[in-house]
Amino acid sequence: MFEYIYSHKRAVQILLFLFLIPPFVFFGVDRLQSPGGTEAVATVGGYRITQQEFNQALRERQETIQRITGGRADPALLDSAELRFNVLEALVRQRLLLGRAQRGDMTITDRQLQSVIGELPAFQSEGKFSFQLYEQYLRSQGMTPAMFEAKLRGDLMLQHMDDAFGGSSFVPRTVAAHLARLSEQQREVSAATIAAEKFLPQVRLDPDAAKNYYASQQDEFRIPEQVRVEYVVLTMDALLSQVTVDPAEVRKYYADQRAEFEGREERQASHILIAVDAAATAEAKQKARAKAGEIYRQLAQKPAAFAELAKQHSQDPGSAEKGGDLGYFGRGSMPKPFEDAVFGLKPGDISPPVETQYGFHIIRLAGTRGGQTRTFEDVRGQIETELKRQRAGRKFAEVAENFNNIVFEQSETLKPAAELAKTALQQSAWITRERAPEERLNHPKLLQAIFSEEVLKNKRNTEAVEVAPGVLVAARVSEHKPSSIRPFEEVSAAIVKKLTMQQAGQLAAQDGREKLERIRQGKDAQVTWSASQLVGRAEAKGLSEGVLRQAFRVNTSRLPAYSGVDGPQGFTLIRVTRVVEPEKIPPERQKALADALRQMQGQEEMLAYVASLKQKAEVSVSRELLEKKER
Repeated sequence: MFEYIYSHKRAVQILLFLFLIPPFVFFGVDRLQSPGGTEAVATVGGYRITQQEFNQALRERQETIQRITGGRADPALLDSAELRFNVLEALVRQRLLLGRAQRGDMTITDRQLQSVIGELPAFQSEGKFSFQLYEQYLRSQGMTPAMFEAKLRGDLMLQHMDDAFGGSSFVPRTVAAHLARLSEQQREVSAATIAAEKFLPQVRLDPDAAKNYYASQQDEFRIPEQVRVEYVVLTMDALLSQVTVDPAEVRKYYADQRAEFEGREERQASHILIAVDAAATAEAKQKARAKAGEIYRQLAQKPAAFAELAKQHSQDPGSAEKGGDLGYFGRGSMPKPFEDAVFGLKPGDISPPVETQYGFHIIRLAGTRGGQTRTFEDVRGQIETELKRQRAGRKFAEVAENFNNIVFEQSETLKPAAELAKTALQQSAWITRERAPEERLNHPKLLQAIFSEEVLKNKRNTEAVEVAPGVLVAARVSEHKPSSIRPFEEVSAAIVKKLTMQQAGQLAAQDGREKLERIRQGKDAQVTWSASQLVGRAEAKGLSEGVLRQAFRVNTSRLPAYSGVDGPQGFTLIRVTRVVEPEKIPPERQKALADALRQMQGQEEMLAYVASLKQKAEVSVSRELLEKKER
């Protein structure tokens, strides 16, 4: 118990913080309202999903795909009709569920919303909520507090509904056990690949095959719209060189903040706890005190037996098995009587029984660390840097306001902004709507601004966008390339190669299936198998995903079992010679599978529920606006 409370001290502090601070003025959005002012891509009952709302959701989905793929996602995928439809479907689903939640009087109180925001790691500084970080995040996302809190309130409602479906799902134990056995099953597999390259000499393409393919697959050869920009960067770090600090200020800071440079002493202690409730009777307390006194007397005779006696007698389950060890801790971490005793001991000393609200402790000090004060000379550079950063931060706020104004007011040139920032204009490489090679330009809000009509067609500056804390960027287009199709002459060789490989692959697959049929009939197919190896669903051991999947699909009621699968390099024959069932499934593995199944079942039930809501609601979609590309 004592060890548990100590280990979770930080969590307890955060909870106290959340309940003791006064409510922030920015909490209090009571209901979600449909954004207005633009055309509706879809309507759900009386709610309008606007073009602005849809475009924002689409950008968020595109950014997620870019993060997952490390920025290597196919541009065609990022603005495909399928992706746009899926994003709209998700918005419709959210609206239906939120509407049902509100009709059912499901609410997220201001206090609940405050607690969730206060706990979000993005807004934490030194274990506490930082309003400054909160504001920085909102600015970077182009959101007001009301917009963010309304969105979060809706997300929490949806999460509650999702939890309700997932928590009510039931998975029979036998089903979970069967699936666990299947997931842990292993199969002995060997393979033989019929390579497509072997059939290249047999391929004869039609004379017009490449041209016909080019004509029918124009999107495959589309070059996305691109721009080059000139841009100017204003950073707080660049202002550091313009800031000076008086040496007297540095020394005064050291004197005023001396406690900051005093090393925090930590001590490592072990204890034996004889637990007794603070509200226990005097008789119960006396009995516990007597038992603690007897153990202390034993230790006076044999101090080396501390760990052994802790394992035998201590009633602190968190530390007893470790010989009573509590690790290192500093002042303010333990109950005061316990702490006073620990910091009054020398290494190796054992204290008489110490009473706290948890009972009686016998404490042994194992060691100490820290406690040394850093001299002024040790920290002079650190203090100078900190004071410079403070001044640079204030200067940055002043310059940033002027920077914004100049970029906006003199929108036909960035030179005045560059002069204000005391930096040179920079030139970018070619940029698409989805990605910029330069990291500072590769920010969703900045890319959106660059390709806006005001900047792209009217040749204006972008607004100054905060692409990172303390970093502002403004840009203007210097060159523009509309989307185009690569000439046939440029891609014809690649098309011929692709079509040739496709036909060679088809010939390889035909040959592979004929060989597979001969093998199943017990005839010699002249196949050279690879060495057999035992594989699992999570242990491919070099097999491709398709081959591994097919190896576990094949019917193994009669061994050896044979199958085959198409692949990018040809056709692969598969032979399974042995099936190894798991002897025992770890309970935690079976529980994890059961939880996953419950989640999947809950999702299916929710989708069915959404489908029923959709049938009852009036849902209409504007195909024209759904397919309209953002400019």
